[in-house]
Amino acid sequence: VSVRTDPVGHYDKWDDKIQIPLLFPRVAGCVFQTEGQRDFFPVKVQRKSRIILNPLNNKYLDIPKPETRVKEVVQSGRLVDFKNQLMLIRAFDKVHQKHPDYVLKIYGGDSRDGTKELLEQLIAERKAEAYVFLMGASDSLERQLVNASVFAFSSDWEGLPNALLEAMALGLPIVSTDCPCGGPRTVIQDGVNGLLVPIKDEDAMAEGICRLIENPELAERLGSKARDIRKIANSKAVFEQWQDYIESVCRH
Repeated sequence: VSVRTDPVGHYDKWDDKIQIPLLFPRVAGCVFQTEGQRDFFPVKVQRKSRIILNPLNNKYLDIPKPETRVKEVVQSGRLVDFKNQLMLIRAFDKVHQKHPDYVLKIYGGDSRDGTKELLEQLIAERKAEAYVFLMGASDSLERQLVNASVFAFSSDWEGLPNALLEAMALGLPIVSTDCPCGGPRTVIQDGVNGLLVPIKDEDAMAEGICRLIENPELAERLGSKARDIRKIANSKAVFEQWQDYIESVCRH
């Protein structure tokens, strides 16, 4: 079994509460992305499990550090309710009041759950069309994001978000919500290779973004440490962890 999302809301329906205690302990093994995922399940499942990160796309691994950063705060990820881009826009509105020369660019396709329309409505209400942009989906994020000043991650919950791993691999200074089931916390140590803030807290998000804008040396230090994710989340390293785990399961 491989769990790829927050178990809360996805593995806790009435039929799950019957099936999981019966079936999951019978599996040969289980792979999780975070400790939070693992700890949701029965102890018998936890004992035969392994935590393995998602693999990074190779195109994010060898992008040179930019000589200068542009005055942009960026996010990547589809426009969907649980990524809470609405909170990010409200937070950035506060950032913009202190730093009017900065803009927010949100890259991501429309999930068609109504989020895009709500974002457009909020941008219009705040009269933010000149400094908040919905950029749409992109296949060249490794080039479009790399020289931004801050990567802001605003999700209310996630598994282990690829967008966050990619931003780290690019060496971006990051502010992320510390969302369940612990994806950001799995790869970010607050104040070492990024900043963690509470979920749904626009004031904390705004303060984190401003902190990185106003302390470029701190931002560069965090971004430089974030790039180390490439050492443990490159495709070769992740493949070898899967291979080792599957072989160990087969031996038993």
